[in-house]
Amino acid sequence: MKDAYDVIVVGGGLAGAVAARHAAEGGASVLLIEKRQEIGDPIRCAEGVGIKDMERFIDMEERFCAAKIKGATIYVPDGTPIKLRPKNPDEVYGYILERKIFDRALVERAAKAGAEVHTKTSATGLIINDGKVAGVKISHLGVEKEVAAKIVIGADGVESKVGRWAGINTTLKPADIETGVQYLMTNIEIDPDNVEFFMGNQHAPGGYVWIFPKGKDRANVGIGLLGSKISEGGRPIDYLNNFVQTKFPNGKIIEMAYGGVPVSGGIEKIYGNGIMLVGDAGQLTDPITGGGIKHALFSGEFAGTIAAEAVQADDFSEQMLKKYQTLWEKNFGKIMERNLKLKDYYVDMSDEEANKIAKSLQGVDFAGVLEVPQLVKVLVKVDKKLLLKLGAAYIGL
Repeated sequence: MKDAYDVIVVGGGLAGAVAARHAAEGGASVLLIEKRQEIGDPIRCAEGVGIKDMERFIDMEERFCAAKIKGATIYVPDGTPIKLRPKNPDEVYGYILERKIFDRALVERAAKAGAEVHTKTSATGLIINDGKVAGVKISHLGVEKEVAAKIVIGADGVESKVGRWAGINTTLKPADIETGVQYLMTNIEIDPDNVEFFMGNQHAPGGYVWIFPKGKDRANVGIGLLGSKISEGGRPIDYLNNFVQTKFPNGKIIEMAYGGVPVSGGIEKIYGNGIMLVGDAGQLTDPITGGGIKHALFSGEFAGTIAAEAVQADDFSEQMLKKYQTLWEKNFGKIMERNLKLKDYYVDMSDEEANKIAKSLQGVDFAGVLEVPQLVKVLVKVDKKLLLKLGAAYIGL
């Protein structure tokens, strides 16, 4: 490890790996550090992602994919199913990833692009000179040292310490964080190419339970509960255990993961003087679904690209790094704003309202309805409250 780099990326997850790769490909000297000893472990998400845009980041190999998804079923509180399917029943529109393999492949690409990678290496603070982030204080195999950098990219996850050290408020209110628990289960009967979601206060107040297949009798079974709702009924793990005991009485749990998912719609300012925040560190997950893979990948690309531009221009000012936020907002700003409104709509919805809407949708052809914008267009036809909450400008996004 050298004493100075153009860019230091703190965190070896999806966003950090992609940021490191794009910065290195743009000619910057890059250090990527990860506090854990292994990339991709532990798993902290349901591992689902849409096919669209994935090839932008990596050639999808069979080893990255645990299941290919052809449909989704949403169960409202009374058990009524809403089935979402592509127009072509054989069309694959999503993957359930093997994140331990996928994440490592992305870091490998960053390394091949020229990034230096160190695991079991923690950031313990930032070097700040004259109000500008100028490097990272590092603990590497028990040795403390300071490493200078022109730009630091924080990819260190929920309530980012890197952001906080730089003076960015990364704290989340209970209403803006989902607490998640997930089991990898085997010996269960599932549809191997269909994901399932279960709504309702019985299952997950202010959230939902998911089943994401990873083979013919294996799946990620998890729950996300809004922090502001947890006090009303119990812990997420209690709700998940009740669901599993009822749905899969003979199922076997072979792994467990837990963590927080930001659903705030993003931090107001995801850059500063010498710093950018990506992925969960910038609270850039989807507020309605909690999905973060796509957003992590894109935010990493945007930040890495701007970091490389800054190095080439020898300009590391706050104004230069603002280009990162501008790029993010151009591509995702209105989508995040709409989905934050959708989150509020969903959280306020009673079980009775959800059941009523589902009954109104019986007979509706959902062929080709697979993503949030398409579903919204269908829902506003039967629920005028949603139309009023979103406004016409957000319906067609």
